[in-house]
Amino acid sequence: MLTVENLHCSYGRIEALHGVSIKVDAGEIVTLVGANGAGKTTLLRAISGVQPITSGQILFDGVRIDRVPAHRRVAAGIAQVPEGRQMFAPLSVEDHLKLGAWTRRDADVAADMRRIFELFPMLAERRGSPAGALSGGQQQMLAVGRALMAKPRLILLDEPSLGIAPVLVDRILGVIRKLKDDGLTVLLVEQNARAALAIADRGYVIETGRVTIAGSGKALLADDRVQAAYLGM
Repeated sequence: MLTVENLHCSYGRIEALHGVSIKVDAGEIVTLVGANGAGKTTLLRAISGVQPITSGQILFDGVRIDRVPAHRRVAAGIAQVPEGRQMFAPLSVEDHLKLGAWTRRDADVAADMRRIFELFPMLAERRGSPAGALSGGQQQMLAVGRALMAKPRLILLDEPSLGIAPVLVDRILGVIRKLKDDGLTVLLVEQNARAALAIADRGYVIETGRVTIAGSGKALLADDRVQAAYLGM
């Protein structure tokens, strides 16, 4: 579904990605593992179109999209849940979900909103509340729900467990597994490398803007280098 080939990205004169190549097949969960500043978020932003690339290619369903504006990538089926959630504090939960469906012109928006409330009952209880009044975990659920309202085929999740309670982390990771079971493809950046690799079909380790290790989720969990660097073993 997604192919990234020899991707280079820079912030001014500082190159953040040095020829990164990854692929994501339809129906997979693929996890990106790496230290802070390794380039994981830059890669997601480049795929979604909010970070310009210097060179390389990004293909979605075999079609180059690296020159396509971000809003057209959403319409093509790519949605991102950004790091830090990026809520509009005064807007209600329901308005955030409607905002996620802004590019859609079909008649299924109301049904999909009901589905989000089934996935995240906490949001149903707070549907009229402003997003700024939600807890961090509830905001993360809302950020995921907002992205799902775009009806994506590929969802990019950037640090969904950052700053939220462990019990809610388990709930969100459980939702990610359910989304895969429902046919959604997931590219996941997650600080909890052990939990992320445990649910991943495949993974990539990114260090200083380069892919250094690639393999199945199970293989990376068992890799001595990954254990020493990211799993505290």
